[in-house]
Amino acid sequence: MAEKAEELVAESEDLIYVVDEIIKHGDYVLSQNPEMLPVLKEAGVVDSGGEGLMTVVKGAYDALQGKEIDYTLEGVAKTGSGANLDDIEVEEADIKFGYCTEFIINLDNPLDEAEEDKFKEFLHSIGDSIVMVADDEIVKVHVHTNQPGEAFTKALTYGSLSRMKVDNMREEHHERLIQNAEKRAKEQAEAEKKAEAKKDEPRKENGFIAVSVGEGLDEVFKSLEIDAIISGGQTMNPSTEDILNAVDKVNADNIFILPNNTNIILAAQQAEILLEDKKLIVIPSKTIPQGIAAMLGFIPGESPEDNKESMIESMSGVATGEITYAVRDTVIDDHEIKEGNIMGIGDDGILAVGEDLEATTIEMIENMVDEDSGMISVYYGEDVKEEDANKLVEKLEEKFPDVEVECYMGGQPVYYYITSVE
Repeated sequence: MAEKAEELVAESEDLIYVVDEIIKHGDYVLSQNPEMLPVLKEAGVVDSGGEGLMTVVKGAYDALQGKEIDYTLEGVAKTGSGANLDDIEVEEADIKFGYCTEFIINLDNPLDEAEEDKFKEFLHSIGDSIVMVADDEIVKVHVHTNQPGEAFTKALTYGSLSRMKVDNMREEHHERLIQNAEKRAKEQAEAEKKAEAKKDEPRKENGFIAVSVGEGLDEVFKSLEIDAIISGGQTMNPSTEDILNAVDKVNADNIFILPNNTNIILAAQQAEILLEDKKLIVIPSKTIPQGIAAMLGFIPGESPEDNKESMIESMSGVATGEITYAVRDTVIDDHEIKEGNIMGIGDDGILAVGEDLEATTIEMIENMVDEDSGMISVYYGEDVKEEDANKLVEKLEEKFPDVEVECYMGGQPVYYYITSVE
C-alpha cells in the first residue's frame, strides 16, 4: 500500500482520489491474502491485521469526505476463558476432500513429461493439495481426495504401488478438536490453581508473558522463566481481554509481554493503556525467534526502560524463516508458486520455493546465513518427525561447519519448520 501511495501521489494532488485508489488497491491485496498462507485459506479468512488496517483507512476516508460515522459494533463474539468442556460444540471442518492419500509408484517405465502432466491433471480432477515428485524409477504422490481408490487404480497403470497410506482428515480434525478442548480445559484449571497459589506469594519486581503456539515452543519459553503463556497463532490471535487476563495472573509490578506476531502487537499495546495497578511493557516481537532472543536480552537489576531497549536490540539481530506449503498456484515476490509447493518465508518475503521439504528449508536458510552468522536454531512442527528434523540438522552442520546448529521440538501447526539465524 505504501508503494502504491507513492505512485499515486506522484500522479495526482487530489487527496480524495489518491485515498480512494489506495483503498481499492488495499482491498485487492487483502482478497489475495489467503492464497499466500494455507492456514488462512483453510480457515476461510484474511489476515486480521490487514483487514484492521483497511478498516482504519476507510474510516479516515469517510472522515475526510465529511461523512457521518456509524460507531455501532457489528456482532463482536467473545470467547470467554471460563468455558466448560461440556459447553464446547465440536463442529466438523469444511473439508472438501476428506482423505489424505499418499503412495509411491514403482514405475514399469520412466514417465515422460506428457505422461507426468496427464497423471497430475487426473489427480487435480479428483482432489487438491497435490504434491508429485518423479524420477526414472519412482513417483511419490500426495493428494487430498474423496476417491483414494481411484488414485490407486490410475497409479497402477504406471507400475506397482508401495507405502500406501490413507488418513481420514475429517475424523482426525474431529478428534483433534476434542483433544484441544480437553487440553485447554485442563490447562485453564491448572492455570487458575497456580494463579490462586501465587496470590499468596510476595509480589516480585518483573514478570513475563509470551504468546506461543505448540507444546515445544511453550516449554522453550518456560525454560526462559516466562510466567504466563497465551495460546495464539495465525487464526487464533488473542484479544486485549485475553492479555489482561494473563496479566492478572502474574504477580509483578512490571510485566514484559512478547506478542511474537505482528497481528497481536496492537492488542498488547491496548492492554498497556488499560492497566492501572501494574506496568505492562510491550516488546514488539513479530516472530517466535524474536521473542526468544528478546528474553535472552533481559538484564536483571536494570530498569524496565533500559531492559526494553536491551530486549529490542537483542531481537533485532535475529532473522526468522518459516516453512509452509502453498494451497494453490500464485506469484509472490516474483516467485512462481504451484499448488503444493513448499515455501520458505523470511522477514521480508519469500526466500525459497520447491517441491522437497528438506531441500527448500536448506535453500531458505542459505539465503539467511551470512559471514557474521554464528547460530542456526530449528524448531520443527507437529507434522515433522524427529528423525527427519535430525537429518536436516546434520545436513545444515555439513553445509555450515562454522555455524552452531540447534534443534528443538516446537510442535507448532501450519509451519513445518520455524528457523532463526543470528
